[in-house]
Amino acid sequence: MTTVFSDFNGLEMFFVACAIIGGLFVLIKLVLQFIGSDADTDVGVDGDIGIDAGHADSDVGFRALSLQGLSAFFMMFGLVGLALYRQSQMGVVISTVGAVVAGLASVWVIGKIFQGAARLQSSGTLHTADAVGCSGTVYLTIPERGTGRVSLNFKNHLREFDAIEINGAEVPTGTPVRVVQVRASVLVVEKMK
Repeated sequence: MTTVFSDFNGLEMFFVACAIIGGLFVLIKLVLQFIGSDADTDVGVDGDIGIDAGHADSDVGFRALSLQGLSAFFMMFGLVGLALYRQSQMGVVISTVGAVVAGLASVWVIGKIFQGAARLQSSGTLHTADAVGCSGTVYLTIPERGTGRVSLNFKNHLREFDAIEINGAEVPTGTPVRVVQVRASVLVVEKMK
């Protein structure tokens, strides 16, 4: 292995070391993500290690001073710097500036990719108030002046909700109904005609 790098000068060895260290961290992160072991951990003062169950935006991991951002920067810095200095015979200044620009560009591209991915996500939260006007069927009989359950096709999802009849009448199972109002988390329904 030492014969491969024997004709490298100090700057070339620096570029190689940056590329290897950055690439190693990128590879480790990639492997951990594929096997599902890429969890953020918090280390407490007493030494306990706990997994952070909170969810963060996708681009949070790629801020400028994160492990991922620094890994990508150093990997591209080393590869482009070595290519410019050794293969293209550029000077020290041009190689270093080109390496810095390539490292910053890689962090920027990764950030943009994750911003795009973050826009693809949705909360999945269904707001019960949006159910007004939806129709469905009674799933469990709504007793007179009582609460039953209705099944609605709500935002392309089949959901069950507690429901009462608008006039307090009994509504048997299987009766088609329409939501006219929402009181807290209970739907107020009327029979469809």
